[in-house]
Amino acid sequence: MSGSNSSNPGERATAEPLQLSVHSMPRLDLADEAAARRTASGRLKLLLVLLACAAPVVASYLTYYVIRPEGRSNYAALIDPAREMPAALPLLDLDGNVVPAGSLRGQWLLVAVGTADCQSDCEKRLFAQRQLREMTGRDRDRIDKVWFVIDSAPVKPELRAALAASPATLVLRVSPADLATWLAPAAGESLESHLYLVDPMGRWMMRAPPQLDAAKFKRDIDRVLRASSSWDTPGR
Repeated sequence: MSGSNSSNPGERATAEPLQLSVHSMPRLDLADEAAARRTASGRLKLLLVLLACAAPVVASYLTYYVIRPEGRSNYAALIDPAREMPAALPLLDLDGNVVPAGSLRGQWLLVAVGTADCQSDCEKRLFAQRQLREMTGRDRDRIDKVWFVIDSAPVKPELRAALAASPATLVLRVSPADLATWLAPAAGESLESHLYLVDPMGRWMMRAPPQLDAAKFKRDIDRVLRASSSWDTPGR
C-alpha cells in the first residue's frame, strides 16, 4: 500500500551487521618457559663456578710461562711444555712394594736421580735437595723430596737412615728406561746430573744445571711457589 513504512523482512535481515566470534589464541605454557629459564641460569652459574676454580691455576701458569717480564732470566731450564708424569710409571719402594705414580701428585716434588751406591756427586745433590727445601722457609711443607734409584743394588744402610730422617726423602726404584719416558737430562749429561722440579699436578717443569748453584735455583723455586700460592696448599 502507498505510503506504508513497512519493509520486506528479507531486506531487514540483509541489513543487520554480521556477528563474529573471537576465539582466544593458544598461549605458551608459562611453567615450561620458567623451567627453561631456570635450566639456562643454572648452567651459566655452573660455568661461572668452574671458571672461578680454574682461573688461579691458569693465571699462575700464564704468569710464569707466557707473561714473562722483560729482563727476567731463569737459572734453571724451563720445560715448555711441561711433561706429564706417566700414569703407568712403574715405581717400587725399597722393600719391593708397588707405589702408584699417581700417589706422588698433590705436592711440589724436588727430584734427584742416582744409583744405589750414591758416590760423592750423588751425596752432594741429596744434601742440596734437603737444603733447598729448608731454604724455602714457610713454603717448605709444600715440597716433597724424592730420590729415584735407577738400579736394583741395595742402598747403603747409613744413607738409608739419613734419608729417613725427618723430613724424610721418598726413595723409589725405577728403571732408567722407564724414567727417561718422563725426565730428560741436558744434552751431553746423564739423568743423574740434575735436580728436577715437578708441580703438584705431576708435570715436570724445571731442570737445574749439573753444577748446582743452590741460591740461584732457590730463586727460581720461590717464583713458582709464589705464582701457585693461590691454588696450591701444603699436603696431598
